[in-house]
Amino acid sequence: MKIKTKESGEISIIELKGNVLGGPDATALNDLVHKLVDNKRKKIIVDISGVQTMNSSGLSMLIGALTTIRNAGGDMKISGPSKKIESLLVITKLTKVFEIYPTLRKAIGSFT
Repeated sequence: MKIKTKESGEISIIELKGNVLGGPDATALNDLVHKLVDNKRKKIIVDISGVQTMNSSGLSMLIGALTTIRNAGGDMKISGPSKKIESLLVITKLTKVFEIYPTLRKAIGSFT
């Protein structure tokens, strides 16, 4: 998995690409989220449009990130899931936990 960040005004965007399977990637994402929160970045979008596969550990990574951000008084949204990943989110009922948007643009717009 590759992780990249960028900013859009007061919104931080975390781009995930490749296979989101947990392991060392979980630590990297957790560290990044803590760094953003420590820097008062509380509006965060995780763009998963470049993710091919995700397993239960990958889902746990996203849940952990959401928990950290919400505990700091912020919010996290997900953008760009493929049909396969969206189906996984529906089956696991995580669509009730996360705000999910089809595009990054719509996710950014939801913060205004």
